[in-house]
Amino acid sequence: MTLVPLTQAVVLAAGLGTRLRPITDTMPKPLVPVAGKPMIDYGLDALADAGVLRAVVNVHHFADRMEAHLAAYPRLDIIISDERTQLMNSGGGLKKGLSLLPPGITYVMNADLFWIGEKRGSPTNLQKLAGFFDPERMDMALLCVPLERTTGHNGKKDFQLDQDGRLSRYVDGDNPVVYAGAIVLHSSLLEDAPDDAFNLNIYFDRAIAQGRLFGLVMDGEWITVGTPQALPEAEAVIARHSEEV
Repeated sequence: MTLVPLTQAVVLAAGLGTRLRPITDTMPKPLVPVAGKPMIDYGLDALADAGVLRAVVNVHHFADRMEAHLAAYPRLDIIISDERTQLMNSGGGLKKGLSLLPPGITYVMNADLFWIGEKRGSPTNLQKLAGFFDPERMDMALLCVPLERTTGHNGKKDFQLDQDGRLSRYVDGDNPVVYAGAIVLHSSLLEDAPDDAFNLNIYFDRAIAQGRLFGLVMDGEWITVGTPQALPEAEAVIARHSEEV
């Protein structure tokens, strides 16, 4: 596995966070604090730790507050992709974000999913995902996690990970995984995409049909905070991990 330094990313942060109401009635979901740290900063820190220099972040809900927070974030050069007038869904948001970066291999991150507990002294999860990605064989490489290393997840098994690293939609099988919210892809993948809102799952399924969707299992514990009830659970896992380190 060759570790290729990737220096650019798109962070999808424009969602409404409706399941996290009433918290998101007064703030955007990516700024909800988890163990004293805004949710999005876990992902931004992971990108910076992996060597990313520039990230596009899309904004919609409480966009002014998002812009102010991102302008003050010290570790990345952040470009705003403004979706105030129209939410673009995951696929449309990604295509618009990629248009603000030079063509090339890029990280894609969800702003409301993150992980803790990577092995110190080893390449990070994102660095390993970049090294794993082979554009000759893959449309996308997805970071994945076994169900037993998730916190706050609804229990859904997203994909089956085969021995050769290929992903398919989970129906049955002995190696189910959850999509961990990080992708490596080449921006050319979305050149033919529509300019309006669409769901990125279209491209997952297209890649599966061509045998070009691959997955890499991450190190550590994966956390999602989709509801107010998930917040104390997430903070307990982070506190427990902090005590162990």
